[in-house]
Amino acid sequence: MRILYFTHSLASCWNHGNAHFLRGVLRDLTRRGHAVTAFEPADAWSLASLLADHGPAGLSAFRDAYHDLDSRTYARVDQALEACHDADLVIVHEWSDPALVAALGRARRSGGRFLLLFHDTHHRAVSDPDAIRAFDLDGYDGVLAFGETLAAVYRQWGWGERVFVWHEAADVTLFHPPKIEGERQGLVWIGNWGDGERTAQIEEFLLRPAAQASLPLDVHGVRYPTAAKALLARYGARYRGWLANPRAPEVFARHLATIHVPRRFYVERLPGIPTIRVFEALACGIPLVCAPWRDVEGLFRPGVDYLVAQDGATMTGHLRALSCDPDLRASLVAAGLETIRARHTCAHRVDELLAIVSAIAAPVMESVAWESVA
Repeated sequence: MRILYFTHSLASCWNHGNAHFLRGVLRDLTRRGHAVTAFEPADAWSLASLLADHGPAGLSAFRDAYHDLDSRTYARVDQALEACHDADLVIVHEWSDPALVAALGRARRSGGRFLLLFHDTHHRAVSDPDAIRAFDLDGYDGVLAFGETLAAVYRQWGWGERVFVWHEAADVTLFHPPKIEGERQGLVWIGNWGDGERTAQIEEFLLRPAAQASLPLDVHGVRYPTAAKALLARYGARYRGWLANPRAPEVFARHLATIHVPRRFYVERLPGIPTIRVFEALACGIPLVCAPWRDVEGLFRPGVDYLVAQDGATMTGHLRALSCDPDLRASLVAAGLETIRARHTCAHRVDELLAIVSAIAAPVMESVAWESVA
């Protein structure tokens, strides 16, 4: 197939977590022989922010790790539409210009021979539903939602059986344990500050437990305001700034454990949707401890693949146990890797995508054939 994916950015993962999963999926599709191209706007905010902070050198990690991917930019909607003429499958990410989303839908309605899917990997459907409902999705063949609770929102909006659950996953061509184990020390947390909605949770489940367990803590991410950096410093955490995602495995490999603190919307409104960091951490073979979130879809084995802390005191206890119990660390690593490799790689998600495309294409092709006969 000729597959096009319209993303906010493939090259930049600066505050753009979907780029992680997308890179792995496009790589797997390419290796299976599909002609795959990512299209991103020339004025992508994430890329502009990355270049402003780090210059062209900020793209070197992506280019080194994903030199096999084909990414192109467009400046106008008509350029994007032109690329779709001979496509078989077009996927459009939720962080796209509404004008582009609408234009692609019109092109599909007016005779476009490609299948057209909308890919939602964010909480805006519940945190800002008017922004999502403002998208003109008339003409789209289906929606890919990155969790069952998000898919349920689209069903309520009338999508019925045309919405499909398509979780994120780890690109195990890049995210895997180190070939040679080295010394590991302390904790690492990789996460953007966001909009400050989980400041209390970060303090309760990350900063205070790390300090109480006497474990050094490295923090990577962007959009940390002055107050956030001051909070980190007060607890003795070291703020390291932005980390290019392809470098995350080597950072994980230097630390004893990592922590997952989900954003509030994924705890309260969209339970069961882990961030990409959970998949990537487990794939890298680093012990993981999670602040409370409900794995309502049974993606993992809580307590086996990772530890769960219901409060800050429990988190401190888990961290102390991990720091002095190599058998506990080894058990978590083995179990987490087993689950990722069995269920949650980008290759698994490509299998699922191709099955979804086949399920949609069959009735579409029957309709086209019937119209031809008529």
